[in-house]
Parts: sequence; structure tokens; C-alpha cells
Amino acid sequence: MPPKIELFVENCFQEFSPVVAENSGVTHAPVSEYTWENWFDQWLEILTPELPPAPSYEIGLRLTNDAEIQELNAQYRQQNKPTDVLAFACLEDNFPQTEEMLASQPLYLGDIIVSIDTAQRQAQQQEHSLSTELAWLTAHGLLHLLGWDHPDEESLMQMLKKQATLLDAVGIIVNFK
Repeated sequence: MPPKIELFVENCFQEFSPVVAENSGVTHAPVSEYTWENWFDQWLEILTPELPPAPSYEIGLRLTNDAEIQELNAQYRQQNKPTDVLAFACLEDNFPQTEEMLASQPLYLGDIIVSIDTAQRQAQQQEHSLSTELAWLTAHGLLHLLGWDHPDEESLMQMLKKQATLLDAVGIIVNFK
């Protein structure tokens, strides 16, 4: 049985930058909440061997702009510049969880924050759609939530290959450069 996921999607992009949204052609969510849920369901099924055992999981996904992600990047990574995706993994904390807790509520994996501003620029550079770039970045964030990291070129290549596998599973083919 595939793992159950509770996904909370916040599309904050329009409330922060309606002018940029109109100029970029993004005046509504480029990916529907239903599509996000479908993607995460499929991704977690593939990643089941890497998931800590739980009856269900919870993830937050926030789509925002460069200004907000820059604030978060400065606050949590001491890098005062926008970035494309941030992942705040809860599994890194040694929070005690009993069997009763796991049975009564989903295991919270963490939050993924994606800048639509940066995603739009990167989509144009990579010559693919904004939704493809959002899927790429979100899959990257999901892998970070599960403990993946890329401190060197070899681990980065492994992570990029896993991202490509996740996107392929939802019908998105990406040739990463």
C-alpha cells in the first residue's frame, strides 16, 4: 500500500508580487493543488524505502517570491540573496515520537519553499515550462527533507539523477545540465 500524504500547499506568489506575476504570464497557480498531491503521492511511493515508518506523512509546500525566500535564506542560511528552493527538514530534529503519536497523526517531514520568480528565470534558461521547473525544484526539496544532500559533485549527480527519476514517474522528462 502506498504511503498516505497530507500536503499543505500555499501559493503566496500573487499576494506578494501581482505585477511580476502578470508580467511573467503567471496570474494563477501554474500547478494545481490536485496535481501537486498526485506528484507527491507518486514520489513518496518511489521513496518508500527511504521514509521512516509511519502510517501517513505531512509536508508543507509554499510557493513564494524572491523577496520572501531571500529573507528566509538570510535568516536560516546566512546568505542574503534569493535562492530557488529551501527545505526545512523536521527529521533532522531528535523529537521523541511514540508509537501512539505515529498512529494518531501524520509524521511531519518538513516544509519546502520555492521562489516562483527564480523558477521562472530558470525555466526560461533551461527552455522548459514553469511547471516543469517547479516540479524539479520541489523534488529537490523533497529529497532534502529525506536527508539527501550534495556537498560534492558526486552526491550532487546522484541527487540530480534521483530528481530526474521522480519527474519521469509523473511524466516529466528533464535533461539536467
